[in-house]
Amino acid sequence: MFGIVRPCAHRLTEGLRTDWMAHLCGLCLALRADHGQFARVVTNYDGLIVSVLTEAQTGTTEAGRRIAGPCPLRAMRTAPVARGEGARLAAAVSLVLASAKVRDHVADRDGLLARRPVAAAARRVARSWDRAGARTGRDLGFDTAVLVDAVDRQTGIEALAGPGTPLLVVTEPTETATAAAFAHTATLAGRPGNAAPLAEAGRLFGRLAHLLDAVEDQAADDAAGAWNPLTATGTSREEARRLADDALHGIRLALKDVEFADARLAHVLLAHELRASVDRAFGTTCAHGAPGPAQGNPYGGGTPGPYGSYNPHGGGNPYGGPPGPAGPGGPGGLPPQFGAGGPQQPKKPRGFLAGCAMFTWLFCTCQICCAKEYEGPWSRKKREGCCYDCDCPDCSGCDCCCPCDGC
Repeated sequence: MFGIVRPCAHRLTEGLRTDWMAHLCGLCLALRADHGQFARVVTNYDGLIVSVLTEAQTGTTEAGRRIAGPCPLRAMRTAPVARGEGARLAAAVSLVLASAKVRDHVADRDGLLARRPVAAAARRVARSWDRAGARTGRDLGFDTAVLVDAVDRQTGIEALAGPGTPLLVVTEPTETATAAAFAHTATLAGRPGNAAPLAEAGRLFGRLAHLLDAVEDQAADDAAGAWNPLTATGTSREEARRLADDALHGIRLALKDVEFADARLAHVLLAHELRASVDRAFGTTCAHGAPGPAQGNPYGGGTPGPYGSYNPHGGGNPYGGPPGPAGPGGPGGLPPQFGAGGPQQPKKPRGFLAGCAMFTWLFCTCQICCAKEYEGPWSRKKREGCCYDCDCPDCSGCDCCCPCDGC
């Protein structure tokens, strides 16, 4: 639920980092203002892109910012935060998609949700989020039914998918939902001519989100016997990477046709940070780095692993242990179930309610913001605090759609 676009603090200039945090806090506060404190648990990095795109088309205005009070995630400091229709649309989209996530966990009987009383409570929460998202959507002229319909179709498509099914058939509902949300930012910004290219960018963003989620979860899903798009359709990681690279290129082309007032933050997130997300998911180094074979990956990018010498698990191997001889995952790149200490099972993801409890703990202790590393509340994957100043290598050179600070 945290999203795929998690910008490294040092890759943003001070101004862009302030803007990004303004949108993140703006989404969180819009959820609280319209839907209550508990709704803030659906705050996610990808949802704020809707707010970013709206402001990128209108430009930053005095009415679009306010000074928020002290917050634990900001070390009890005040800060400017985004407000207005973009933040509210991001909140509505996040609520509806989080509701779908809850229903999916209930259907899969994950964790505590296998118990009927807990599942019934979770369904009530999901229904309330559906209604709340629809209510805000109506206020903004956005019909959230397109999101609900996409989610409902996803279940049927997954039930019918099997070996040989094109992967893009499985990703289509996600593409449709994100295309609708991106396109509506043009309506809110009063730039109807931007709707078509933004819909295309949103469609490809949805494809990437689905692909990267499948790639990152494949080992854990296979170990748990859970459904995974790549495994179910027999799609290789090489084909998934090709589709991801095509989507990245398509997003950049689509952004060229969008008329922005200030494109800098949108460009950094949708061009540079998306590329970093793809490299991270597939275990390759930065796309602008020196060419060469990557460890255990056919797409090149230098010899270091995806974390370089700053791998939080130690060494150049993202799964821990010193580089070793070639194995099931390639030279020095064993998959997580074959760590240095022998076969290891990936940690089982937490159920929805257990994840909410852990999110609350991480939120209140500022770990989501400031920790060097913490365990994701639902996925249990290793995460880095969004404000932690990492030392990963920077990318230089930019030949994509528009200039930006820090390219």
